[in-house]
Amino acid sequence: MIYNVIRFFHILAVVFMSAPLYNLVVVHERKRLIKPTLAVERYFENIIRGSALRCYVYQLTALITGILLIPLSGSPLSALIMNPMLLAKLILLLLLTTLLSIVYFRLQPVVDRLLSEAEGEAMSENITRQIAPIRLRRTRLAAFCLFIVITIVLLGLQITAQFGFATTALLILLA
Repeated sequence: MIYNVIRFFHILAVVFMSAPLYNLVVVHERKRLIKPTLAVERYFENIIRGSALRCYVYQLTALITGILLIPLSGSPLSALIMNPMLLAKLILLLLLTTLLSIVYFRLQPVVDRLLSEAEGEAMSENITRQIAPIRLRRTRLAAFCLFIVITIVLLGLQITAQFGFATTALLILLA
């Protein structure tokens, strides 16, 4: 029973790590606005910033529950390194955390600083020109992070049921 409870929280954490998907939706919704007000710009940035903090919690939860599941399934902890699927999931989770850290500690502060310089109802053209490439990079990283989350889910499924190389490659390609 404890195995199933921990597995539930592990899967739930991975589902909640789909924050990059929702951030992509937010970014694309902002693009639909002709010229958003500064208040709307700040609102969207608050959503994205808040998602990053929650994502750290989900990633840590996935890591802890994933490690707990190994001995509960009857395998030694060394399976984390010896099982190629588990090792790949661990490496991808660490990559995901690294990319999130780049967004949260490097890109987001620049966006926040530029928004704090804005005055009035809308951003100036100067600020818009400066912020656009940073947002584009953040959007591309979010898309890549979503691909990593999908790949982690795919690898997680293969711990109990192998798909075969061709099926795995096709599913990763579709992702």
